[in-house]
Amino acid sequence: MSTPREADLSKVRTVPVSVRPNKVRAQDFAVPPADDRSFAAFVRSLPDVLKAQDFDRVVEAVVQARRAGRAVIVMLGGHVVKTGIGPLLVDLMRRGIVTDLAMNGSAAIHDYEIARFGATSEDVAAGLRDGTFGMADETGRGLNDAFTAGMSNGWGMGESVARALEASPALLHPELSIILQARTLGVGVTVHAALGAEIIHQHPAANGAAIGDTSHRDFRRLAASIERLHDGGVVLNCGSAVIMPEVFLKALTVARNLNDGHPTGFVTCDIDMQRHYRPHVNVVQRPTVAGGAGYELTGHHEIMLPLLAWAIVDEIDGRR
Repeated sequence: MSTPREADLSKVRTVPVSVRPNKVRAQDFAVPPADDRSFAAFVRSLPDVLKAQDFDRVVEAVVQARRAGRAVIVMLGGHVVKTGIGPLLVDLMRRGIVTDLAMNGSAAIHDYEIARFGATSEDVAAGLRDGTFGMADETGRGLNDAFTAGMSNGWGMGESVARALEASPALLHPELSIILQARTLGVGVTVHAALGAEIIHQHPAANGAAIGDTSHRDFRRLAASIERLHDGGVVLNCGSAVIMPEVFLKALTVARNLNDGHPTGFVTCDIDMQRHYRPHVNVVQRPTVAGGAGYELTGHHEIMLPLLAWAIVDEIDGRR
């Protein structure tokens, strides 16, 4: 039996380390806490590598969009609302940073319940056992009546919810409602329903025609808002793994169909607890092929979104 061949390492060609490209440099390393313990110092102390670098780029994109008067569209899933992020989004709207909100139906439901009752997020497993999950009468009736009124008056779903809250005589926490505060501040807010996927669709007052009419009107409104992303806008998809990535892709193609291929040259970022296929391809990847950049930041909303909001405000205020 012959001896197996071995590569002759004495003939290997080497290169000087001085000409080798490096991904990490000493000056990119993290900095330990020093005398300055401010939030701005903390952000500056992060290592300039991988996701920390992406985080900084997303912050800078939002800041530049605000300075240039471009759209900053925040898309929401329900989990973002029920983890208490509402006050931060309201603050970003008040500062003129977030220009448009788009959310799935569950986000609107949680927002509505927080505004009216000061609490949300029921025990699904317990309610499922006896068939009471999602059967809260006031929530289902209030929202479905709002949609019916919206269909009669030509309102979108987001506008319908905002008007219903506005007309309610006894809101426990109107200041925490993203939808209501968006209306007060003149920020566009759209809601995108998925028939059969939301608790209010099982209510006796549910009206499929009204749900479809108001939600489709909001789809058209979102498509119009997307036009303002061109050349410097930002889209943040926060916690929606399916509905908002799908809606966004279709609304984007409508906007480009009506505007000679624009908008292009914008930044997208998906922020969620784990990576999913649809946000990756429909938010981060496909929309930026024609120009721009897409990022993914992975982490719990109750940690990642406050970090992002604080960093954006700090940068705008010139503290970094």
